[in-house]
Amino acid sequence: MPRTPSNMLPLGTKAPSFSLMDTVTNKSVSLQELKGDVGTLIMFICNHCPFVIHINPEISRLGKEYQSKGIGFAAISSNDVENYPQDAPHLMKQNAIDQEYTFPYLYDQTQEVAKAYDAACTPDFYLFDADLKLVYRGQLDDSRPGNGLPITGEDLRNAIESLLNGETISEHQKPSIGCNIKWTNSF
Repeated sequence: MPRTPSNMLPLGTKAPSFSLMDTVTNKSVSLQELKGDVGTLIMFICNHCPFVIHINPEISRLGKEYQSKGIGFAAISSNDVENYPQDAPHLMKQNAIDQEYTFPYLYDQTQEVAKAYDAACTPDFYLFDADLKLVYRGQLDDSRPGNGLPITGEDLRNAIESLLNGETISEHQKPSIGCNIKWTNSF
């Protein structure tokens, strides 16, 4: 299984704007519509990556726990569906329903949003403050498929809790590790 790390976009970067189709509602959703009062979490995921499959229950829990506390959530899949048909929008919709996502699961067909965020892998997490400035990017926690560590969401949860409590988030952040984004041949 390939292990690609996050590119670690510089902290303080303003969240690139976007408008993408939500595969569940078939409606276009913009970053401004998703933005939370306290912060916004953008996750690059996909259906087939074993790293994402491993943590799906936790990212679903995070949405259920923190959306009501002022954190906006969105998951985005940017994979090339021609070569990876298991990541097609109709299957994204089914996955969102099966995983009980309470947030939009957006399809980045042109891959422009992934490029704007300098996303490299699935999963790749980006937490922005109320002004849409990047305060955390990196891993969910130390758990990986097969390493035997429990899935706690500790790293991302600590960052979200610090943001909610108005505390400084440590700049010592570990990159996420996962499957590389499946770029189209045009990239």
